[in-house]
Amino acid sequence: MIDLSSVSDWSWLGSVFLRLLVAVVLGGLVGYEREQANRPAGFRTHILVSLGSALVMVTAEYMTKIYSPQINLDPTRLGAQVVSGIGFLGAGTIIRNGSSVKGLTTAASLWAVCCIGLACGSGFYAGAILATLFTVVTLITLKRLEKHLSHKHGETTLLVQLSYYGQDVLDILKKADDLHLVIRKMQLLPADEDENGVRLRLGIARASEENKARLILAMKEMSSVRSISDE
Repeated sequence: MIDLSSVSDWSWLGSVFLRLLVAVVLGGLVGYEREQANRPAGFRTHILVSLGSALVMVTAEYMTKIYSPQINLDPTRLGAQVVSGIGFLGAGTIIRNGSSVKGLTTAASLWAVCCIGLACGSGFYAGAILATLFTVVTLITLKRLEKHLSHKHGETTLLVQLSYYGQDVLDILKKADDLHLVIRKMQLLPADEDENGVRLRLGIARASEENKARLILAMKEMSSVRSISDE
């Protein structure tokens, strides 16, 4: 007969509550930044990944406590499965469009949040908090540095206001390809609150001013294009 008294006391339940709560808060901090950046995996997704990872570690500890007299268990095995299994969720955020690949940062943040959740579940709060701080700083601060380096190397970003999403988006990509322009990043964003339609952000690598001007001119002739601006 398994004795549950050793794992059902209030102090242990309080510890479980604290671990899961910290996992939710820390995962939410990272997810909030991704939500603000309009990424496919945002606030709720990061919270759930962190919470689920923490629960796995708590469950591993629970199983060790109640089954250790009968079975020799390794509490780290469940956590190892989570780290290797998170890849399928990260892969769902990665989008390939021609020579450009988008979503790698979000996939990496999901993996980091998974590890943060595991740390919270094991009670390693110091490591989880420090990792969260470094992750958020990396996502926010280094993003500005990355943009600066892109401009320094001749890369440009165009923000296209569209009245609707349609064939014109494909025509823009085709025209860029005809002009031998490499689209490194393409992001579809909702319109501003006081406007209808969508916004298309294009990251163009090493575009000559002549070809860039030709692309802008071609886009201005499209029926759905309202305005074009540099970022």
